[in-house]
Amino acid sequence: MEKPKWVIEREQAKKVASQETVWLFGIHAVNDALVNPAREKIQLVATRNATAKLAGAITQSGIEPQICEPRKFLAPLDPGSVHQGAALEVKVLNWGTLDDHALATSTGPPRLVLLDQVSDPHNVGAILRSAEVFGANAVIGTQRHSAPETGSLAKSASGALERQPYLRLRNLAQTILDLQNMGYFVLGLDGTAQVTIEQAMEGHFDKPTALVFGAEGPGLRERTKKTVDKLVRIGSTGEFGSLNVSNAAAVALYATRQASRR
Repeated sequence: MEKPKWVIEREQAKKVASQETVWLFGIHAVNDALVNPAREKIQLVATRNATAKLAGAITQSGIEPQICEPRKFLAPLDPGSVHQGAALEVKVLNWGTLDDHALATSTGPPRLVLLDQVSDPHNVGAILRSAEVFGANAVIGTQRHSAPETGSLAKSASGALERQPYLRLRNLAQTILDLQNMGYFVLGLDGTAQVTIEQAMEGHFDKPTALVFGAEGPGLRERTKKTVDKLVRIGSTGEFGSLNVSNAAAVALYATRQASRR
């Protein structure tokens, strides 16, 4: 008997999480990972100054830090990483399946953020922060050509990676179709679209909503444009109406939240 899709997704997510480790760095990212009970911690490397700043989180986690000097920082980080004297090796988080978040109950209609080959970890980190602030259920990227969980992404997210679900699924177009079958209204952000987010949301205030964003420059792929329910743009007051993807996500999330409150 063939396994259901959600079972396969869950098994794949667990396998990835059990095998991969990543070094998180920076005081905020390390602090939030230390106090996250869902995060499996392996080793902490920190200077004495950073250890003092992280004292409460270290005590809560029960991990014993490996103290080192600032000029002889022992963690295997890329040169130029702004680690602030703290680095933590961890297992990749397992956020479960699409159904776990798309069907989750909340105070209002659920909202999801979908990323179409957004590979810049700084952009994804910033999007995770906005998703957390504006109450999105999850941020979803693709397994290929999207930013994996890394120290740079975690630092840009400033702790949001520990709280905001971040899934990477195999096929974005299929994910959109699955969401539509669940009753989601799926909007693709495109600067050349004829209607604004607010206009598109008229009559759909009570529906679960997914917002799809493309990478800087290329934008949404053609297949993605054909799969979403509607292409929308962010309304602007001037001729220059372009935002980078992380800023666009913040504005769009705010706009859909306000619309759902009408």
